[in-house]
Amino acid sequence: MQRASRSRHAVANRARCLSAPASTGFKRFPVLRTQDTGQDLVRNPLFNKGTAFMMSERDRLGIRGLLPPKVLSMDAQLDNEMANIRKLTDPLMKNLAMQDLQDRNETLFHRLLIDNIHELAPVVYTPTVGKVCQHFGDNFRRGRGMYFSSKDKGEMSAMTYNWAAKDIQIVVVTDGSRILGLGDLGANGMGIPIGKLALYCACGGIAPHRVLPVMLDLGTDNLDLLNHPHYLGVQHRRLQGSDYYELLDEFMAAIQTRWPKALIQFEDFSSDKASPILDTYRHDYLCFNDDVQGTGAAVLAGILGSLRQRGKGAAGLLEERVIMCGAGSAGMGILKQLLDAMQVHGISRDEAAKALYLVDYTGCVGSSTERDELTRQQVAASKGALDGAKLPALIEAVRPTMIIGCTGKGGLFTEEVVSKMAAASDRPAIFALSNPTANSECTAEEAYVWSKGRAIYASGSPMAEVILDGKKLIPSQCNNMYIFPGVGLGASLAGSKRVTDRMFIKAAEAVADSISDAELAEGRVFPQLTTIREVSKAVAIAVYQSAIDEDVATIYPKERETIVENVNRRFYDPSYVTLARGE
Repeated sequence: MQRASRSRHAVANRARCLSAPASTGFKRFPVLRTQDTGQDLVRNPLFNKGTAFMMSERDRLGIRGLLPPKVLSMDAQLDNEMANIRKLTDPLMKNLAMQDLQDRNETLFHRLLIDNIHELAPVVYTPTVGKVCQHFGDNFRRGRGMYFSSKDKGEMSAMTYNWAAKDIQIVVVTDGSRILGLGDLGANGMGIPIGKLALYCACGGIAPHRVLPVMLDLGTDNLDLLNHPHYLGVQHRRLQGSDYYELLDEFMAAIQTRWPKALIQFEDFSSDKASPILDTYRHDYLCFNDDVQGTGAAVLAGILGSLRQRGKGAAGLLEERVIMCGAGSAGMGILKQLLDAMQVHGISRDEAAKALYLVDYTGCVGSSTERDELTRQQVAASKGALDGAKLPALIEAVRPTMIIGCTGKGGLFTEEVVSKMAAASDRPAIFALSNPTANSECTAEEAYVWSKGRAIYASGSPMAEVILDGKKLIPSQCNNMYIFPGVGLGASLAGSKRVTDRMFIKAAEAVADSISDAELAEGRVFPQLTTIREVSKAVAIAVYQSAIDEDVATIYPKERETIVENVNRRFYDPSYVTLARGE
């Protein structure tokens, strides 16, 4: 059925024009230039179809003889590529095989990822992307995206014109300072924007010629990289203070000047910079920080899903008591998202904060004068009377309904912690979100066994189902990919002036509302990954509507067209089209 459906899509796509109507402002496909040779065509991954070029195309495009004579369908190509990937046992080698495919045929790459999303998303992104970044320089094959470095001061605006695409929709940028739970990987962190944008295209309906991965290389404090003879980044200590922010200002202005409608997504900036950078640019640029806002929204979606598991609606959020373990950018993003969502449901920020408890490496965050200065979110969650309390004692004192881990400390949720959570709540929600898998606060099996099957569990990386007392328990992956592709698509299609806090609440609600009754019966708090494209559409529609409601939209659906129709019409579907040339 899937192949028949895909074939119908391919036939329909062959009849389409190579670009959307000019009034939309969004080209559906890049256009071949008349001066491109046949060899240019088959070497360009945006156009290349490999052995799927029909003979009539080969004659028209001047590529007869440049390919083997047999014409293969996309289905045959997909079967062959997937068979080759499944022969590999090392996830890193699978990722490299996917990179090779992307470098020669973008359409086939994204179709393969969509059709095998459950199997390949962990290969393209978490958890494998951490290892990809660690070995990025060793395995570098071909430049993808752009690198702006400390050597480029005063040149960044001109540099943007070295990227040929004139209509970029999404830019994902990192400075490599905090890659997952691996720390400062410098320029090797480029694997993160590349992986994120693969998900944007496959899951979020953004065409691959309209995305740009960026490494902002302002140095590294990783001594191994500073002394490594084959490290590909600049080899000096990471810039700080005004030196750092002046270059960041230049980069942001350069992107906005070259592509004024592009959305900029910040990824894996260190905790000391993530929130200040977001606060600096969010009102003047179309931008957001996925680690802060995307993670917060993803966890909120999971919490709303856990409420559905308990038979409650979103208003049940006001009855939750939450322990947040981890005071970094992700933890603070989650705290802020919870505070905002509780306020939406009718209580004050102060009242909402009473239900939230923050734990860092010293214990429960309180108002001790011995601590460093606290952020606004940390102050909101601080509890003076419980200052310094360790997890087991804190759980006994507050009887939480949920515990969330973003610490990077594997095994933090011990049997004692999980057992006390089970004693405090009939259906404790246990979210062990640290990546990669080795850093998870506890495994799904541990959470289910230690809670006697009563835990509602979600993890940051994929975990296998568990059979307990003859019952199959399916853990959910709390993955930002449920949030950021739809947020980016919706804000971009709406021509939003900025990305607002309310958009992330609406995105989380859209994800939770997408869980089917059958999925709830399996114990899930997120929809199955195989439905991710429909989930992304739902998120994009909610964000688009929010942009209109908040009066920050500048692009509206055509007359007599709904937002749903608008999003569906402009949602990228990786299928082959019959190519033609044009200026």
